Amino acid sequence: MKGTWRRDVILLSRRRDRIMVGVLTGSAVLAVGVLVIIVGYVLWQGLPVLTPTFLLEAPEKMGRAGGIFPTIVGTVVLTAGAVLVAAPLGVATAIYLAEYAHQGRTVALIRFGTESLAGIPSIIFGVFGFLFFVIYLDMGWSILSGALTLAGMILPTIIRTAEEAMLAVPREYREVSYSLGGSRWQTITRVVLPNALPGILTGIMLGVGRSVGETAAVIFTAGASLRVPHSLFDPVRTMSVHFYLLAREGISMRNAYGTAAVLVLSVLAVNFVAYYLMHRHLARLRGAGR
Repeated sequence: MKGTWRRDVILLSRRRDRIMVGVLTGSAVLAVGVLVIIVGYVLWQGLPVLTPTFLLEAPEKMGRAGGIFPTIVGTVVLTAGAVLVAAPLGVATAIYLAEYAHQGRTVALIRFGTESLAGIPSIIFGVFGFLFFVIYLDMGWSILSGALTLAGMILPTIIRTAEEAMLAVPREYREVSYSLGGSRWQTITRVVLPNALPGILTGIMLGVGRSVGETAAVIFTAGASLRVPHSLFDPVRTMSVHFYLLAREGISMRNAYGTAAVLVLSVLAVNFVAYYLMHRHLARLRGAGR
């Protein structure tokens, strides 16, 4: 009787495991399927539009004709500016929180603030950037205003991911470094940061993805000029803003899909290169540890 009861319990447990595995597998397939459908549809509509002329010429007739070269330049410059500002600040803040700060109310307050900032809608950042950078500091609609606003948007993400990556480095690594006579700064720069680099890079890539795809905050701060910028105080139009205006105003859905395709391919290329470099770095670390 007892053996039969145990067998029934085991069979029930296995059945539940199979059901849960099926549910989780179905969820994963559904999520990936939705992504493939969206990306596939955009590329199917946009790839036929991609020609050298489309990529290298300026828009004409408000985007009805011509190419998207100024928007490509604007996207690259604005994203690079945001990352150049946010990445050093974010990593430095993460180093302080993970390695120097005493765990207490102040650190908890900083973490709460970063998590709260990460959840603020982008339109709020856009309004703040417009009021502070564009009007109060008199920077106008410019690359500098847009980059600083985007830097504020992606800073919380970089801080949290970098901090978690450094906290994930085993404590024994630090103790070995200290036992060999290394200072705290030497331990951080030569032990902690190299091992936490994949996580830090992931956070930066998330910031890049958010910057490239941002629309509301960019319109409020960087403007929507169709000219190639020549200085940090020139307005620009990014590809996401260009796509939004072409589609929203019904100017040219053909060029809108072409812009979206370039945007998708750019994000995929950036992520591919980043993950390639990350895995190469990890392989180098494993080789050095043998």
